Amino acid sequence: MNAEDLPPALADFFAARDWTLHPHQQELLARRDEPSLLLIAPTGGGKTLAGFLPTLVECADGHEGLHTLYISPLKALANDIRRNLAVPIEEAGLPIRVEDRTGDTSQTQRKRQRADPPQILLTTPESLALMISYPDAARTFAGLRRVVVDEIHALAENKRGDQLMLALSRLQTLAPGMRRVGLSATVDEPAVIAHYLARHPDPCPIVLADPGPPPDIAILETQDAPPWAGAGGRYAIPAVLEQVRRHNTTLIFHNTRAQAEIFFHNLWLANTDDLPIGIHHGALSKEARQRVERAMVEGQLKAIVATGSLDLGIDWGNVDLVIQVGAPKKVKQLVQRIGRANHRYNAPSKARLVPANRFEVLECHAALAAVRDGELDGDLRRDGPRDVLCQHIACIACAGDFNADALYREVTSVGPYSQLPRSDFDECLNFVATGGYALRAYDRYQRLKEREPGIWGLRDPRSARQIRMNLGTIIDTDTLKVRLKGRGGIPLGEIEEGFAATLTKGDTFLMGGQVVRYENMREMTVEVSPNPSKEPRIATYIGYKWTTSVQLAARIQSMLHTRDFGGLPSHTRYWLELQDEVSRMPEPGRLLIETFPRDGRHHVCLYGFAGRNAHQTLALLITKGMEEADLDPLGFVATDYATLIWGLKPVRDVAPFLQHEGIHAALESWLQGNAVMKRTFRASAIIAGLIDRNYPGKRTSGRQATFSSDILYDTLHRYDPDHLMLRITEEEAMRGHIDFGRVELLLQEVGDRIDQIDLDRVSPLAAPLFLEQGRVPIKGRAEGRLIQEEATRLMAEAGLSLE
Repeated sequence: MNAEDLPPALADFFAARDWTLHPHQQELLARRDEPSLLLIAPTGGGKTLAGFLPTLVECADGHEGLHTLYISPLKALANDIRRNLAVPIEEAGLPIRVEDRTGDTSQTQRKRQRADPPQILLTTPESLALMISYPDAARTFAGLRRVVVDEIHALAENKRGDQLMLALSRLQTLAPGMRRVGLSATVDEPAVIAHYLARHPDPCPIVLADPGPPPDIAILETQDAPPWAGAGGRYAIPAVLEQVRRHNTTLIFHNTRAQAEIFFHNLWLANTDDLPIGIHHGALSKEARQRVERAMVEGQLKAIVATGSLDLGIDWGNVDLVIQVGAPKKVKQLVQRIGRANHRYNAPSKARLVPANRFEVLECHAALAAVRDGELDGDLRRDGPRDVLCQHIACIACAGDFNADALYREVTSVGPYSQLPRSDFDECLNFVATGGYALRAYDRYQRLKEREPGIWGLRDPRSARQIRMNLGTIIDTDTLKVRLKGRGGIPLGEIEEGFAATLTKGDTFLMGGQVVRYENMREMTVEVSPNPSKEPRIATYIGYKWTTSVQLAARIQSMLHTRDFGGLPSHTRYWLELQDEVSRMPEPGRLLIETFPRDGRHHVCLYGFAGRNAHQTLALLITKGMEEADLDPLGFVATDYATLIWGLKPVRDVAPFLQHEGIHAALESWLQGNAVMKRTFRASAIIAGLIDRNYPGKRTSGRQATFSSDILYDTLHRYDPDHLMLRITEEEAMRGHIDFGRVELLLQEVGDRIDQIDLDRVSPLAAPLFLEQGRVPIKGRAEGRLIQEEATRLMAEAGLSLE
């Protein structure tokens, strides 16, 4: 179907704008009756219009009730889509109502939407789960014809996506003719995403758009060299400001919220031209985020400092440069962010990378090579987690009685759960119904009742409210609202509860780019006042800290092994050449270990290139073995590429502590009493519904929830060690906080190929680890100068000049 074949109102709209349909948009229109379809198109290639065109065509002559459900991982993306859809709908005069339904939607509007839904509803996985939990869900979704899942790759990597796929299985039952469309720009394994989206056993065809021209991407040239450690990128601010002046609008991405706040604060202090610059991240208030989004849409900002809250899909055509501060950690994350610049079809994106420290220079060069070669990275889970399934079963029970056989067929019709054994499903059902063997005597865990063989429902219908209040798979550290003091004080955002507990009256911290002063806490809200004159403390923000992907780490190792230093700046090249001279380079398939004395301590440095979480786990297990061997370890520090351990006695041979069988047994023993397991248990228990986060009229504080989850964990461990939640916890811990999969992969690849080098001083490659956070605990105005002095001393020891 070409533009001229569209319904007259739409054809006139396209003609008035001199628009023609791209081939992939035509293909999605032609194949709109497919049960499921996956479109992979470059950013700016019109994916969203391709996803919605069948809806606009089918609704051009009117449609009663909900026709299309659009699901996005970000609320900001839904807001952007609503603005963009308004243009063709209003100018073509289409009888289509578009509304969003997110956590920001009022209770009154939510209730009205269930009774009188719009033709197009924009929502998130959490809000959709809530909608299907009501008894009137069958009526709300009766006319549903289409579901569009945007940025599906971002959802396929986490439990939010698993929750969404389970919700789609229920929607398919409520609306059997519903068709699914997935949209994505960055997919490393299209077939895996297609399997994930498919309505099993039917396949999901894939539509591949023209990838467009390669991006204009390079490392930003700066006057000063990157520091030896740190992640802030402060040294590059003059060069970043110069780029902001030269371009229309610049997006400046950071990997964490705290880093974004620090960089924005320093950028603003250096902004002597008073360029309009904003900040956007998920811990800011809805009002603050929406103000920045409006300013961006209206072209009022020269730059915006952001995190993952703006990674996906936002269509701001006047953004002509993206700057990534800090190594991207994942190639596809970088490609996603690059695509925010020149968000137009067949227009090359422009991006500059700012390595935050010397080692990140290597990471950035490796990432650039991967982008040029078109190689993405990823680590998609193949099996859906059972804690999410437990929550879904409780969610379905809220809507009314259900047949267990029918629900099992529903659940196994979606990719993440297509291989789920019936025994696992029944075990989850039993857990939701009784809490399991050790808890079945407690009334609060008796949630479901089998009314007749195979037919289950809520034991007490009043419990539906409590279940709905606790739906969702995002487990953040507990946060407190922050607002300006005074009647009707402006909300600023959220800070972590643990950080708030350390504040005393007069303390200052960064919030939304401004320095604020802590005044008091009132009804679980932190009240602050503006205080621009003081040096701030830094709020600790929730937010995922990425670890370098396996594929990117392998590229870095290959660069080191082949001595491919030609494209590196002279300061980094000199550093690496000296490492090669005084020690040796890490090699793929081998493990380099250096030992050396410093400051009266004996140090062991392992270069595993397995990511921070895996290195922390490896260090914990090695130090446990060292302790048992009376080698008196004192501590460790871990980065994405190495871990440094120090103690009172030299370690003559590290290899015995790296035996695969022994380290796995040590992990099992260590996990049982470790706080990591209890934290993981708490997260899974909240998702599965064993622990409630919220109660009517109040919320549980982080300390209270942890206390109750610790008691539950200890009770189950003692009286029911084979309890479903304990098995789920171990599975989650293995692939989550401790990343044991990367540890196992490293040990399997290395085997006995371990190169231990005994040195008489710190090596050039190990020296930056002494500057990692926790090694130089100096705070305040002098911090930068003192760290620089420490760096000078360290590098001199390693034979390096800082010039």
